[in-house]
Amino acid sequence: MEPSFRGRKIHTTQNVMAAIDLDLRFTYVLAGWEGSAHDALVLRDALNRPNGLRVPQGKFYLVDAGYGAKLGFLPPFRGVRYHVNEWGNNPPINEKELFNLRHSSLRTTVERGFGSLKGRFKILDDATPFFKYPTQVDIVVACCIIHNWVIMMG
Repeated sequence: MEPSFRGRKIHTTQNVMAAIDLDLRFTYVLAGWEGSAHDALVLRDALNRPNGLRVPQGKFYLVDAGYGAKLGFLPPFRGVRYHVNEWGNNPPINEKELFNLRHSSLRTTVERGFGSLKGRFKILDDATPFFKYPTQVDIVVACCIIHNWVIMMG
């Protein structure tokens, strides 16, 4: 079973799909998928669960290109400049580039959310976890809940 949990890195990983609001709170967390699982497969699972991910009416989720275009989900345009280091001193020249620039800027919120979570809970960065896998999944979810509580109380 271990090979399916190997992601891009050498050690085993689990794929965690999360929705994060602008206050860095986790509004949805699906933990436990194999590290090698494709993002689109994890998203489909989240949408098909009885109490799964729901897009609020009139809203959208920003997603990376791995999720693809789907109703309620906005990926960046493919083949168009995206990452901040690709812009330099050259401003966007069309609507797609402007969209990607703003998409990239908002996606940093997701990165900050995960960075804050991992900074608060060092156990999430442990490359050789001590606990059995079901417990590892529970730890991820529990850390997200406590993270949200700390933000709300802070």
